[in-house]
Amino acid sequence: MGGGEAPEDSDPHLVARALAGQQSAYAALMARHREAVFRLARHHTGDEGEALDVTQEAFIAAFASLAKFDAARPFRAWLMRIAVNKCRDWARRRAVRRLFRMARPLEDAIGIADHGLDPEAEAISRRELARVSAAIAGLPANLKDPLILCRLEGMSMAEAADVLGLTEKAVETRIYRARQKLSEMLEG
Repeated sequence: MGGGEAPEDSDPHLVARALAGQQSAYAALMARHREAVFRLARHHTGDEGEALDVTQEAFIAAFASLAKFDAARPFRAWLMRIAVNKCRDWARRRAVRRLFRMARPLEDAIGIADHGLDPEAEAISRRELARVSAAIAGLPANLKDPLILCRLEGMSMAEAADVLGLTEKAVETRIYRARQKLSEMLEG
């Protein structure tokens, strides 16, 4: 593989194949990145159904804009930036919907039964997870985005800075503030 050529299964190669009309390349890109996009959306929305919708919207937007992808940059970072924007769109739509009707609180989901091996421990774990998820979802987007990308998605601060269009120092500061705010929310 000399001369700077990308391997056939690399993201840039799959993008080129997708742009040439090969449906299997779209499917391969989606299969490779859908879990990361879904996790990002789930952390943003706090709801799996909403996260699936946001994930679908992110891939539709990405595939519609595939010709704008710069193959010199990481595809995952480009896709995650689109996903973050779709999460922000979701949050704006949610805020508008709240003006027109009362939204059901996320705490209503805590009572959903789970048939784990140890029901008491599982119930405590699910309640705590729901509480943390609700707290993360309740953070302002400028704090939530860096926290999700770095701490939950495992991106480096440099990668998150690239996705969010920030400096690494800004990402570091926002993660610190997000953790402080989460501590306050979870203790209070």
